[in-house]
Amino acid sequence: MTASYGPLAAWYDALTRDVDYAAFADFYERQFQSAGGEMRTLLDLCCGTGTLTCLLAERGYEMIAADASADMLMQAREKAAELSPDCVPPLLLFQSAEELDLYGTVDAAFCSLDGFDYLAPESLPEVLHRLHLFIRPGGLLIFDIRTPESFEMLDGELFLDETEDVLCLWRAELTDGVMRFGMDLFEREGELWSRESEEHVEYVHTPAMLTRLLEQQGFGGIRTTTEGPQGDQGRLFFIATRI
Repeated sequence: MTASYGPLAAWYDALTRDVDYAAFADFYERQFQSAGGEMRTLLDLCCGTGTLTCLLAERGYEMIAADASADMLMQAREKAAELSPDCVPPLLLFQSAEELDLYGTVDAAFCSLDGFDYLAPESLPEVLHRLHLFIRPGGLLIFDIRTPESFEMLDGELFLDETEDVLCLWRAELTDGVMRFGMDLFEREGELWSRESEEHVEYVHTPAMLTRLLEQQGFGGIRTTTEGPQGDQGRLFFIATRI
């Protein structure tokens, strides 16, 4: 079984067609407007296939995108190559969140769709330290997590996602605050199907723990809300200001 986002990377977009990325971009822009000040340069941490990166680049932002999966970044690179000539090309970085190292500061950073849930609890202080280092004073950090209750609801469930050319079966098992998703990917090859497997590991983070860590690393004005995309599905958003 391979690590996260190997074989799945090529099919990620096809299997997540129900995600409303424009709603995420709209939500972030509302937070930027509420915070005041110019938000021009943004960091998309754990950017995946770069859909949000490219969407915000089309809206006029200067984008930096980082991910620890080379396969996902290959998909992001292909999307970036198709952007309008009027867009500033995104800077794509092959970096883990714990090793984030930018060339300067950004006005805001966001991490969407479980990106923070993939981070082990012991790595969070370093991740937040690096984000504090590279977000300008007064800038914003926005990220979302699955609530502990939503993880519990997934435990033991079996799910199926499919298109005409690929089928993905995944199983969720929660043990001691660690959720393991075992995924089997079946890809059509003529009249036959090939099978590959990979495991995804996510961690249950409590809002109280994350709030405490944010404060310890120099963030303030911390707010949480479910009034964002997929909030009715157990997605909780954090909005914090870099002091």
